[in-house]
Amino acid sequence: MHQVTPPKKVTAAKTLLQVSGIHLQEAGSWVLQDISFSQEKRQKIAIAGETGSGKSTLLQTIAGLVQPSSGEVRFAQKRVKGPQEHLIPGHPGIVYLSQQFELPRFLRVEQVLQYANKLGPGEAENLYEVCRITHLLPKRTEHLSGGERQRIALARLLLSGPQLLLLDEPFSNLDMVHKNILKAVIRDISESLQITCILISHDPQDTLAWADEILVMQAGKVIQRGTPEQIYRQPVNVYTAGLFGDYNLLPSTKAKVLTENPGIKEKEKNMLIRPESFKIVSAVGRGLAAKVKKVSFFGSYYLLEVALLGLTIKVKTEARDFKKGNIIFISVDPEAVWFI
Repeated sequence: MHQVTPPKKVTAAKTLLQVSGIHLQEAGSWVLQDISFSQEKRQKIAIAGETGSGKSTLLQTIAGLVQPSSGEVRFAQKRVKGPQEHLIPGHPGIVYLSQQFELPRFLRVEQVLQYANKLGPGEAENLYEVCRITHLLPKRTEHLSGGERQRIALARLLLSGPQLLLLDEPFSNLDMVHKNILKAVIRDISESLQITCILISHDPQDTLAWADEILVMQAGKVIQRGTPEQIYRQPVNVYTAGLFGDYNLLPSTKAKVLTENPGIKEKEKNMLIRPESFKIVSAVGRGLAAKVKKVSFFGSYYLLEVALLGLTIKVKTEARDFKKGNIIFISVDPEAVWFI
């Protein structure tokens, strides 16, 4: 395994969160294995990985809700104690929004928030505007939609004035309208309220455009850490590549044909190319001939499945004049090629 870019060093003054050597063993199995990373104030970190990779457990450990077997979490230079050391689990300044949040029933939203409020009147009103819930204050909680309930639960946590917000799959089970509203809310929480965030999501569209840095987890380990562009364009393995969208993997024996292109060096490794990295060219001799097997429409683009080198290759294009059976010619830029 190789790391694309080593984590950058940060000074203690800027470091808000320091996770060092976290291990967690449950029922004889390792849930978390040697997790270490740091986070600066207002740095946006996303955590990606398949179900069961340890993402939620890591967030709960950071929040002080799960006791690690070894290692430590330090927040604002203070050690975060686990539930075995605290009568009431949790740590001041850190809030965690789980996927199973609950709101009191048969109360108006303003009552629910009033009981949790530790901010001044002006600050609370600003928070309600950021969370897009001002118009919901007179409503009763049982009359809210799922997306509205989630924003209320988020606002209730933020009324404690935290420095770090941990979001566990906040976009799951939301329709596109409420998902886009919540994305705007999370953006403004970071920019307007200056609250640092860590977010878990399965959808690459939720993380690539938002995060400053992404941690990829597999089987309880962080296997890659880098900027969204590094993670997407230079994945450490096919597991990471698949988490962030479609890809083409050409065995080294097949990839040799593409290494004839200027700037692409031959390596004894598999070649990874994203579908949008292929270019459809018009002239014979400028690209490789491929036969279109399938055309799928995705609104802003078409995804072509083409036969090339005995493989089925995915090619993304905005052009709309391709049909099954067409012969096209494709090429790829050297900077779009990655070997794993």
